[in-house]
Amino acid sequence: MSHVMSRSCEASPGRPPELLRLAGGISLHRRAPDRAAALNAAVHANLDHLRPWLAWAAEAPSPAQTAQLTRAGSAAWDAGTDFIYLIGLDAEPGSVIGSFGLHGRIGPGALEIGYWVSADRAGRGIATTAARALTAAALALPGIGRVEIRCDQANGASAAVPRKLGYRLDRIADVAVRAPGETGRQLVWVKES
Repeated sequence: MSHVMSRSCEASPGRPPELLRLAGGISLHRRAPDRAAALNAAVHANLDHLRPWLAWAAEAPSPAQTAQLTRAGSAAWDAGTDFIYLIGLDAEPGSVIGSFGLHGRIGPGALEIGYWVSADRAGRGIATTAARALTAAALALPGIGRVEIRCDQANGASAAVPRKLGYRLDRIADVAVRAPGETGRQLVWVKES
């Protein structure tokens, strides 16, 4: 679950695919209202896993809040500013084991990938597989020449993803601490076309 349009967003002239089938029997699906209940359940089941790194996980969202964020995400997709996906198991249609997004909040010609994977699925390469597909999808969009992944310096699991995908560490930025596990030192990983 991601708060869309949390910063000024740049519109992309293109749109990535709404469905990306990945290796290992998983797929990224454009976030849609028919999966809002499954997303809400997945977030609730993973709050302890998400709270250290994601400020929005401080409180459990109600089903109505998740439905509203899903509608906002749909509007952002249509506007070309954010492209939010849910990841699920192909063998369990409608399942939600995480969320990924391409966010236009870092300026023109660039998209930022954000992600989380359920605690019971972490460490299996799911985030790396999905981020690889989203990196390719982002760089295939007209006008997009850079993709970034940002995470706190203390979040070793998240930092492993861009490292495995050949992103370069561009800088370490001092940022406000917004979640309990954060140090305020944000790693900014970059991949360019």
